[in-house]
Amino acid sequence: MSALLGCGIVVLAGCGSMPVTGDVKAVDASQPGDSQVQVYAVAPRDGAPPGEIVDGFLESMTSDDPAFATTRKYLSENARQTWQPSGGTTVLAQAPNRSGPPLHDEANRANRDKETTYTLTGEKVAAVDAQSSYRPLAPTAYSQSLHLVLEKGLEGKQEWRIDVVPDGLVLGQSDFKRLYRSVNKYYFATGRTNGQPTLVADPVYVRNRTDPVTRMDIATQSVRTLLAGPTNWLRPVVDSRFPTGTALRKGVIALAPDDQNVLKVPLNQKADKADRSACRMMAAQVLFTLRDVTSAPVERVELEGGEGRLCALDADDAPEFSADHGSDGDDSQYFINDKGQVQRIPGATDGTGTPEPVIGPLGVGAVPMGAVGVARDEQRAAAVSADGQNLYVSSLETEGELGEPLVTSAAEEAAYRLSPPSWDGRGDLWVADRDPADSRLLRLTGGAGEPQEVRVPGRDGARIEELRMSADGVRIALLLTKDGHTTLKIGRVERRGSSDAPEISVEDLRQAAPQLEDVTAISWSGRSRLVVVGKEEGGVQQVRYVQADGSTSASGALPGVNQVQSVAAADDERLPLMAETVGDGIVKLSPGDNWQTVLKQGTSLVYPG
Repeated sequence: MSALLGCGIVVLAGCGSMPVTGDVKAVDASQPGDSQVQVYAVAPRDGAPPGEIVDGFLESMTSDDPAFATTRKYLSENARQTWQPSGGTTVLAQAPNRSGPPLHDEANRANRDKETTYTLTGEKVAAVDAQSSYRPLAPTAYSQSLHLVLEKGLEGKQEWRIDVVPDGLVLGQSDFKRLYRSVNKYYFATGRTNGQPTLVADPVYVRNRTDPVTRMDIATQSVRTLLAGPTNWLRPVVDSRFPTGTALRKGVIALAPDDQNVLKVPLNQKADKADRSACRMMAAQVLFTLRDVTSAPVERVELEGGEGRLCALDADDAPEFSADHGSDGDDSQYFINDKGQVQRIPGATDGTGTPEPVIGPLGVGAVPMGAVGVARDEQRAAAVSADGQNLYVSSLETEGELGEPLVTSAAEEAAYRLSPPSWDGRGDLWVADRDPADSRLLRLTGGAGEPQEVRVPGRDGARIEELRMSADGVRIALLLTKDGHTTLKIGRVERRGSSDAPEISVEDLRQAAPQLEDVTAISWSGRSRLVVVGKEEGGVQQVRYVQADGSTSASGALPGVNQVQSVAAADDERLPLMAETVGDGIVKLSPGDNWQTVLKQGTSLVYPG
């Protein structure tokens, strides 16, 4: 066994970094976050006992073994042909433990010279399906059997091999993070009322370097999964502009921008069916998908079909497809001062602008406000009165009187009245009435008119404490309280019916931070990421990033800050993360810096949205 760490290579000899029982030697092959370490498997040695075969197979699954050819050498001839490593991935908190057959098992002892069974155990925390879609799980016990038999080898010797093995891979979290990375592929939101095409991020996990099965690099893997279509969870609310059957041209395993930062994508003849408008949208899907994947920035995407070049899209033209393409604002921050007036910190990348009252009645403070939400174009704002009872909407561009409230809660206690409001990228306004007698999620089309109740069939009696709409308008983050605990779930916003009589519901709620027993604050931070404030069981409060699919962001935990009550983040990563704290007031965290106080007095600080 050798480790060439200076070259970023680790060689495995059938036993290694996994905490399995038996005679195991440690190899430092699973350092979290070390994506440059390449791990190569070693074939089983002649005469290896069953335990060593199981250990070698498990370790080999954590390698960069091309086509898993060496990994298959631990399998019987039959299993070698049928095992499908791409059938999904089970993620355990730690690498799996294995145990052999019990010594007192007489039935097993009689056949032990010919066959035996080992059991893999651990704590299952996530699963990645065949679509590369990640799903976090509340920690549950994992148990899986591997059956081994004696089989005649090439030289006629009897060798132990695994003949019953489940499809897919079983990895500890550290190996999973080393081998895979999260990539956002992009599709267009369906049912846009304003007719503007808007891209929605659909996160998946692909191999960090080269996929062992397809031999594709990370950019090619990303395009391949893009062409395969949206994941099942997002599919009901998005679609792709690629014609059915469109795929990469046969033999394409590497995609990279040329010296002019132009990326050419060779597609099969199915792509020729797209007209020019659809083709530009196809190119936008590729451009957004590869935005953070390639080592060099992609300035232009050129799509090639079966008969040559189809179309091209420059990066400068891509913003028309972004979820925030309609925003004319400058990403100012907004908050409520100690008099209940809405104020604005003019847009600046360092968050150090001088606060000023907003234009209009919300800045005057005739009715003291307790929470505010600003439309993404920064032309209007919604505010909830300080007692939580009434929701008002007002212009931020013209003076005038504050109109009548659009929503009123009948709850007796302020804590159970209206939640802070949130605007989506379609210009619709969302708020929750937390009244225990009539808990509801409400939507106001265009931020006006009669509120429409939105069904949330999966909330199972939980009360909505807080909500945040994504810029694309097809996902909603909900803080749900039940049995004394508040958890974060992400729902899919489905729109049916006509524009005159829309039927809207939040479907298929899924856990986004199952490791946190209580979540107290959330904010979208980018196209497919949230910043979350919460506590693990028995732990202290922490601020961390999580992906919309529930996986932990590569950014990980953020620097500690005391007693956070709310957080605010923007899609633009140059803008600081803001937080409202007890004692320190409103603080900011700029990239690469520590938390700094911005305002000693102020509450409900938000970015537009």
